[in-house]
Amino acid sequence: MLPLADQDAWLRLALTPGLSTRRRLQVLELAGAPDALREPDVLARIAGLLGESLTGKLHECITGPSWPLLEQTLSWLQMPGRSLLTLADPGYPRALLDLPDPPVLLYCHGDPSLLLRRGLAVVGSRNPTPQGADNARMFAAELALHGLVIVSGMASGIDAAAHRGALEVSGATIGIVGTGLDRVYPAANHALAQAIAEQGLLLSEFPLGMPPRAENFPQRNRLIAAQGAGCLVVEAALGSGSLITARQAADVGREVYAIPGSIHSPLAKGCHWLIRQGAKLVDDVNDVLDELPGTMMPVLDGVLTPSPRAPDDGGVLAAVGWDPVDLDTLVLRTGLTHGELCEILLGLELQGAVLLLPGARYQRAGNPK
Repeated sequence: MLPLADQDAWLRLALTPGLSTRRRLQVLELAGAPDALREPDVLARIAGLLGESLTGKLHECITGPSWPLLEQTLSWLQMPGRSLLTLADPGYPRALLDLPDPPVLLYCHGDPSLLLRRGLAVVGSRNPTPQGADNARMFAAELALHGLVIVSGMASGIDAAAHRGALEVSGATIGIVGTGLDRVYPAANHALAQAIAEQGLLLSEFPLGMPPRAENFPQRNRLIAAQGAGCLVVEAALGSGSLITARQAADVGREVYAIPGSIHSPLAKGCHWLIRQGAKLVDDVNDVLDELPGTMMPVLDGVLTPSPRAPDDGGVLAAVGWDPVDLDTLVLRTGLTHGELCEILLGLELQGAVLLLPGARYQRAGNPK
């Protein structure tokens, strides 16, 4: 952990209002360290970059008395599991240095050493299909068993499912958020955030008190993209933020993977577009592991076991397929009566082999019990 005096100096630079990430990096390049900003000759050089008004504000923040947010942050850092990482820290994640604008300072709640391990970003829709959420959870669990740190944004949907998949097998996961670490967004993920802080790491470049602003999330996404050795997109509509994350990953030299879906599903369109652009089509975890040499063999033997197959159903499960289908269509496909089909479908539903969707339609599930 940084000494208290160093924490204070770095926080004063990071909390100076009006400075973008790029400006903070430029200031550090000129000054060398936050403490040097107290020196008149250094400030004179900074004035040529920032102008007199912003330089004056920076000087006031660096040399003046503390203010409530600074005191609140220093107090927050005294609690167990909380820490800061700065660009000068040997524990700062090297992966983020591939970005043109790595954060000057990172707020951590949990185990920051996870940032030095190989990770995989898993992203996707906030409103996934049941199949998509199940895919995210199962892929994340098995990849975590092979030693990968699952990196995501702790949003609803695919993000949350990926984090839970890693946690369920006692794997490692990093939640990179678009708010201050004293806030949880969405609020429904409060228990998930607590579990990640205890078993993994919550990470933010935003100061305490930062609310969930729309412009924060593309900025947050670049950290998710860079921190992973690759980026797996599970479900995404065209124009979704997940495609932005995938592009950011490609921009910093990361492999992009995409799970295909039904041609009728809007949430598969983004993945299909990525595949046409050169992303690797993934339908098995080995498709990812083969691209990431050095990952371990499963660290927990037998946690993920093949699900028992459903008993003979007269071909109904195959007839349901992976796209939503109504009962009348199934009658035509199988030659069974409505009554016979309903009895078999109920059994398959209870086994978890099929899902009953709105409108009395059925779809095959990905993880039958």
